[in-house]
Amino acid sequence: MRYRKFRADYLFTGEKLLTGENVLITDDEGKIINLVNESDAGEDVEVFEGIILPGFINAHCHLELSHLKNIIPEGTGLVDFVFKVVSERHFEESEILSAMENAEQEMMSKGIVAVGDISNNSLSLAQKQKKNLQYYNFIETSGWLPQVAEMRLEKSKNIYEEFVKNGLLASIVPHAPYSVSEELWKMMIPYFAGKTISIHNQETAQEDLFFMEGKGDFIKMYEMLQIDNSFYQAQKTRSVESYFKKFSSAASVILVHNTFTQQEDIDFINQHKNENQLISFCLCPNANLYIENSLPDVDLFMKKEYNIVLGTDSLASNHQLDILEEIKTIVQNFPFVKTETLLQWATLNGAKALQMESSLGTFEKGKNPGVILIENVDGEQITEKSKSKRLL
Repeated sequence: MRYRKFRADYLFTGEKLLTGENVLITDDEGKIINLVNESDAGEDVEVFEGIILPGFINAHCHLELSHLKNIIPEGTGLVDFVFKVVSERHFEESEILSAMENAEQEMMSKGIVAVGDISNNSLSLAQKQKKNLQYYNFIETSGWLPQVAEMRLEKSKNIYEEFVKNGLLASIVPHAPYSVSEELWKMMIPYFAGKTISIHNQETAQEDLFFMEGKGDFIKMYEMLQIDNSFYQAQKTRSVESYFKKFSSAASVILVHNTFTQQEDIDFINQHKNENQLISFCLCPNANLYIENSLPDVDLFMKKEYNIVLGTDSLASNHQLDILEEIKTIVQNFPFVKTETLLQWATLNGAKALQMESSLGTFEKGKNPGVILIENVDGEQITEKSKSKRLL
């Protein structure tokens, strides 16, 4: 067996940032053999400048929207953004497939090894069967009108079964609180048990306004989409309170975006979460800036060491699918967050959220988490010039 040995200025294990006297040893396939002191590593050590770490986990992506890169204007707000995504359906299937292949290649080159990916159809299945990356496929289900609930769930079940039949991890998940009727929720709940579940949460201030008072831009969205919203009665609760308890049987819950989440929402989650559940807050800062020109309160989620994870969202709402670029945006806006913390969000925390920590996320013996390098760092600090690339 041939070994590869990696050393850099810093080595991040998935949990700890170590200095450069540590050497990572893998086999040719990337399986972790050991982590040793440089004095015990022997010859043929590959030496790099920067930080060596496990592969990135992109906890939230929409690969199937890759063909919409540079199509939707920035700063429109979520409602107009959603309408634009729904209405842009004039692309040939070959264009969509090609865009997904290119987007996946971009993620691979930037050091991403696993993706929590939203799927509204099975178009991405052929690309994912190539096993270039590991995917947890969230079969996204929506239907605001009560009368379409059964039809929408049946469609999602068919897509889910197609993914599972082809050996891919998948779960049936809600799109967002404002796009799932109570009837559809009731039908979906049995499919959450033991799964990782994802939901778009509080991406706009309009979401809480709608649930509290039945007002705001979502009324305009239903009108634009020609959906009769006359049946709806405001619940007089914040958005999270309208749905979170429905996830009680899920093993892992990923709340995505959280741009307008407040302390009272987190308190509600803490009070009602299943004690065996992992609750993750997924930050997608570049998409938040692209759509709403707002960022979540990162400090809010750090107060009690919640499982924070990172996502890129889609090329419809981002200029690239690069976890390091998400980290840079956090560094720029929240400079108090330590490098070690950020890298754990991007590796081990994401692997836990996707129930992939047995093989990914850390440099532990027997795992195969990928080996990547962050170059152009200032000491251990990530800078605007930092770049990531895959070593193995």
